[in-house]
Amino acid sequence: MRKWLAGPDAEAEPAAVWALCALMAATFCVVTTEHLPAGLLPQISSGLGVSLSVAGQLVTGYALTVMLLTVPLTYLTRRIPRRPLLLGLMTLFVLAGLGSAAAPNYALLLASRAVTALVHAVFWAVVTVTATALFSPAVRGRILALVYGATSLATIVGVPAGSWIGQHAGWRVAFLALSGIGLVALAVVAVFLPATAVSRTRDDDTAVPDTSRYVVLLVTIVLALAGLSMAFTYTVPFLTKVTGFSTAAVAPLLLLRGAAGVASVSVAGNLADRHPRLATTAPVALLSVSLIGMYLAGTTPVLVAVLMATSGLAVLVMITTLTNELLSVAPGDLYIASAGGNAVFNAGTAAGAASGGLVLSDIGVRGTALLGGLLAAAAVAVLLADQARGRTRGTVRAPADESP
Repeated sequence: MRKWLAGPDAEAEPAAVWALCALMAATFCVVTTEHLPAGLLPQISSGLGVSLSVAGQLVTGYALTVMLLTVPLTYLTRRIPRRPLLLGLMTLFVLAGLGSAAAPNYALLLASRAVTALVHAVFWAVVTVTATALFSPAVRGRILALVYGATSLATIVGVPAGSWIGQHAGWRVAFLALSGIGLVALAVVAVFLPATAVSRTRDDDTAVPDTSRYVVLLVTIVLALAGLSMAFTYTVPFLTKVTGFSTAAVAPLLLLRGAAGVASVSVAGNLADRHPRLATTAPVALLSVSLIGMYLAGTTPVLVAVLMATSGLAVLVMITTLTNELLSVAPGDLYIASAGGNAVFNAGTAAGAASGGLVLSDIGVRGTALLGGLLAAAAVAVLLADQARGRTRGTVRAPADESP
């Protein structure tokens, strides 16, 4: 791993690798906690004596908090050194998890979730910039791929494992387990993350701040994530009602999609570092093709399974490469720029899920894959139009390490 993370002039320091592993573990915990209640709604509902719809607000309220408060909270914490900020965030995460596990009623559980959402809002704006700062700018894409790989691992391992624990030992134990992992990550970060001053500018000589390109990437992210969310929200009914898979086959297919994402970590990192221009367009196009392909081949089980895996691969590569490019061209404060990216990721996800629900009665479950693919295609069109505009004006960025 140290060799893969080595820059052109120096090998990765062991302490940096340990710190990265701790940040990945923290990412795993935060993402798992975000989605865990969705797999425990029946247990939480019966345990606290509330309806399923009320229990579902634990997920909805969390997402809205993150979307609305990421940028303001990142701005308010911008002068705090990264090490104490991350330690404070992870401490709050552990305490909020313990609060969730011990909550005697729904109101206190909701309050604990609100604290966790506030942690999430700042954490995602900080963790990517902090993790990449530990290594050479030449391997930034690889670092981002590992961090986002932890999010895929949370989806395919963390959430199902938490749901299993909740079903067999109670939903409170699931939150306790996540707090335990978070405590270990906190300890490792405390030992290995260096105490450095707040650096809000890039140290990559090849990076060129570009406000116009940054805005283009934000628009791309909103469109691509809206398409992704619209299709992925209705994956289960698509598989059972359109393709005809049995209910028992759904979990393995979702695992296949997530595993394809985890397996693509190396591809995502190398593509982002070595071919950044291609990296921003290719995975979004692959996502579009996968979703439209699912619509066209919806009744052919083998093809749908293959396209499910392809979409999983496309998603991790897309998120890694778009974030890499976003940080590369970000104007001004890197943390605020990262917060902006996180906010639009959440906005696109929320918009896609909400829009899918609104049009479901008109286009049907199968149509959500088509519309999702078309939104991703619109994101590709935005990227290609920006590249064409750059060529016309002679302003296309050409990183020194990119092959022709």
